[in-house]
Amino acid sequence: MKIIEAMKKIKDLTVKAADLREKVGKHCSDLSIETPTYPEQRAKIDEWIQAHHDILKEILTLRLGIQRTNILTNATIEIEGRAVTKPIAAWIHRRRDLATQEMNMWTKLSDRGLKESNVQTVQGGAVTEVRIRRYYDPAQRDAMHEMFRSEPFKIDGALEVVNATTDLIEG
Repeated sequence: MKIIEAMKKIKDLTVKAADLREKVGKHCSDLSIETPTYPEQRAKIDEWIQAHHDILKEILTLRLGIQRTNILTNATIEIEGRAVTKPIAAWIHRRRDLATQEMNMWTKLSDRGLKESNVQTVQGGAVTEVRIRRYYDPAQRDAMHEMFRSEPFKIDGALEVVNATTDLIEG
């Protein structure tokens, strides 16, 4: 089974589990003057509860398989012309928030709204040139900002392929 198949199966099983919870909630009790919906309603409720438990067990097995596969399987993604290899799990974390946090750091490098000007000093009336001192390279800031801005999209594309081609490590 491929990772993507396991992910889709989890979605399907989650819907089935929700459906069973609804059925149990709807049919778990009635009034003595009502006709039961099922001939052996108690047995039916027990059957649904067991089926729900079994579905959750299968979801857990699939989730653990996905996590195991994500940790043990490396994926190579091209970032700014370099092939970078990391476990799938690391790429997921980069995609989730770490690349954005890196981009946000580079975004903080700015002129802070400061203005360059010429000012006249109080003593002597000399004109002093006031310039902004930047403790960073604006070209590097722009390049890094762009790299980290686009990284999640590159990761998405690469992981779609990886998820469709990588076998789930079960066990």
